[in-house]
Amino acid sequence: MLSDLQIAQKADLKNLSEIAEQMDLSPEDFDLYGSEHIGKIRLSVLEKVKTRPNGKYIDVSAITPTPLGEGKSTTLIGLGEAMKLIGKRAVITLRQPSQGPTFGIKGGAAGGGYAQVVPMETFNLHLTGDIHAVGAANNLLAAMIDNDLMRGNPLNIDPFSITWKRVLDVNDRALRHIVIGLGGKNEGGIPRETGFDITVASEVMAILALTTSLRDMRERFGRIVVGLKNDKTPVTAEEIGAAGAMAVLMRDAIRPNLMQTLENTPALVHAGPFANVAHGNSSILADLIGIKCADYLFTESGFGADIGAEKFFNIKCRYSGLKPDACVLVVTVRALKAHSGKYKVVAGKPLPPEMLEKNVADVEAGASNLRKQIENIKIHGVTPVVAINAFETDHAEEIDAIKRIAVEAGAIGAAVSRHWADGGKGAIELAEMTVAAAEEPSEFKFLYDLEQPIKAKIEAIATKIYGANGVEFSTQAAKQIKDYETNGFGNLPICMAKTHLSLSHDATLKGAPTGFILPIREVRASVGAGFIYPVCGDMRTMPALPEHPAAERIDIDDNGNVVGLF
Repeated sequence: MLSDLQIAQKADLKNLSEIAEQMDLSPEDFDLYGSEHIGKIRLSVLEKVKTRPNGKYIDVSAITPTPLGEGKSTTLIGLGEAMKLIGKRAVITLRQPSQGPTFGIKGGAAGGGYAQVVPMETFNLHLTGDIHAVGAANNLLAAMIDNDLMRGNPLNIDPFSITWKRVLDVNDRALRHIVIGLGGKNEGGIPRETGFDITVASEVMAILALTTSLRDMRERFGRIVVGLKNDKTPVTAEEIGAAGAMAVLMRDAIRPNLMQTLENTPALVHAGPFANVAHGNSSILADLIGIKCADYLFTESGFGADIGAEKFFNIKCRYSGLKPDACVLVVTVRALKAHSGKYKVVAGKPLPPEMLEKNVADVEAGASNLRKQIENIKIHGVTPVVAINAFETDHAEEIDAIKRIAVEAGAIGAAVSRHWADGGKGAIELAEMTVAAAEEPSEFKFLYDLEQPIKAKIEAIATKIYGANGVEFSTQAAKQIKDYETNGFGNLPICMAKTHLSLSHDATLKGAPTGFILPIREVRASVGAGFIYPVCGDMRTMPALPEHPAAERIDIDDNGNVVGLF
């Protein structure tokens, strides 16, 4: 089979006006941006489409993945392509990829095989520069904080309380913990410890994903808390004087990017917050536009349903006001076998040979994770559909076992999908089943009320979604929670930071572990984005996000052509 890049470069790309026409939008509703196949939608479209009825709203999630990932993005794209083949009008929304966590360019966010968003080279490079705008806004605020300290500290900021870091879009470990301000006051400022995060982990990115308008984004920037004053009250970006300039830097980045799949389904690509620190979903703005421009809007939430889908339901839907009609849960045979606890899966290495042999018992042993993730969707009143992302090494008996278990656990059904190899036609069964699920009566509900104390909200997620027996708060975490509630931040939703490789805080615990106590090491606040994020266990030893195993090294040959190297 051809490589992802070779497939993408053979794509029959349509003029972007034809893609917009599928959404009942005109060329005046978007601007081409660096390519005839990439555009930025004007926010005035929100006013244009507001009287249109909403399409069905469907999230694509997954069971707890192996380090290889289980194919949520490809499933999302394949579904978008299949809908056209069954006579339905669909739009997909998905996150932008970052070069930060993957050490390369392509991290799988654009899909793969015959289920891709194209043009691939542009998608996986800098697209429209949104991530760079996020970095510029973030680092402007960081520079202004240190400038304030150097010029006499008029706000009385406690330098040891500053939590705002600089960012860059690469995983440069040597810069995670640094000392700045060396060289004397006139040359380097005030010495202090700080560090660099990956750009997509910035609160600015989380704000971009959760904002609903330019005005709302400006106000959220102003609410960012960067540290404490000596009297222990919060210091905000508004007080620093940075919020307005940050909004100017993000003026174009706030507009969703319009692209297309290999089969010319409209794709809105916008924002890329991490799912284990931030909420791991593409932008609300893209969804607010897309849901008015199609009969079905498919979006994707990061990692397993215990992380991305839980945050989709309780954070994104809470701020957007949109209610999901169904949730597609992606599963693979290999992941269920891994959840039996018998195998070790390592990114970049072949699967253990015995894992490829027919073994229904291993699938059934690991299916406890599938059952729990179906439960996690149903607890929110949403109808689940199981998508079996098929591989050539799967066995029919194993597939049959998954179908049986999925229905027994409460899914409307389980469909085999071969979108990676066959594009939209490989996902027709899944598309038809998803349409049926979206027609089921829906009673969407949040997991917790915002008025509950912070500890109670954390405990609800830990016990109801993760399966923990309870929560243990460190002395530091308990104090931080008390301070946040004292400062008026207690009514924010919760965005748990934990490993993506287990339902628990421990990446080695597979399946659906029970009987554990969830440790909360510390609790942080992204007040501008609008959530509290507790850090579970020891995040410092959490496995790093792996390089996507099918990733291609993108390079330029001697003739200036983009090529993929493996």
